Amino acid sequence: MNSDDLELFARVAKTGSISRTAMDLGANQSTVSRRIGILEAELGVRLFRRSGRGVGLTEHGEQLLGYALAMEKTLDEARIAMQDSGKRGPATLSIAAQPTIARIMFGRLGHRLKARYPGTRIRFVEGLATHILGWLNDGDVDLAVMYVPEHPGASQFDTLLSEQVCLVTPAASSLPDGPFAVSGLAGVPLILPSTHHGLRVLVESLAARHGFTPNIALECDGSISITKRLVIEQCGSTVLPAAAVVEEVASGRVRCFPLTDPEVQREVALAWPQNRVMPEGVWHVAQMIRDLAADLSADGSWPNTTLHPASNA
Repeated sequence: MNSDDLELFARVAKTGSISRTAMDLGANQSTVSRRIGILEAELGVRLFRRSGRGVGLTEHGEQLLGYALAMEKTLDEARIAMQDSGKRGPATLSIAAQPTIARIMFGRLGHRLKARYPGTRIRFVEGLATHILGWLNDGDVDLAVMYVPEHPGASQFDTLLSEQVCLVTPAASSLPDGPFAVSGLAGVPLILPSTHHGLRVLVESLAARHGFTPNIALECDGSISITKRLVIEQCGSTVLPAAAVVEEVASGRVRCFPLTDPEVQREVALAWPQNRVMPEGVWHVAQMIRDLAADLSADGSWPNTTLHPASNA
């Protein structure tokens, strides 16, 4: 006996007719009758009294109907609970991002998440790539939005967009407007993080490919805000995504030159642990983040970006 048997039995009990039940189910009357007969044989009792006007429950049938209705109620409750859970979203949600991405996304993402999942406890975390990869691996965060690192470790990535990388100089720079060749970085005093940071790795990789050694004026492992402040104070230049200096360029505090020859871009991706299946609720959040990235790119809030189609990851 299984749930399908009990469901069929309950239908016949409610209609009082095998032929009516067969019609409702779009099945043959003989099929329904045979299945009821098999159920009675398995249980070793008569469940229905047959007559010319249909069927009626025996005492054993009345007893079994109680179980069938209880099972039906339980299944309905389970279905509703799962549907409600999907609408409510996860009970808790922790999302990490690197500083530039966090500045661009977290505000609008927070509004969208709270509107969609008002009962979810949401936690945003900002950190460097090495920290975020560790948090993902340890299960401290559910999802991350980050630049794809040179060494991704045990995380899966689904690229959202590519972002242009620029040379950022003090406002007093005498460089002509327009793109700046990567090879020219050899003569530019740079303010960069220490070697574990993605931008430092990127610059050193570019330098190795173009045959020069970066001119490091200062190392700064603080926030990007501090690095930008050092550039504004004319302590050197730096390399950052264009989106990181939108306000500073608009206010004339720094200048921004797209790196070319070839054009330098970084990929921004969703990341989650490779050794875990993304829970259903988190998967829906990931789709919300992808939609938000597309909106930010389209309305200019995330400038100099190229969207990537969703993968099947």
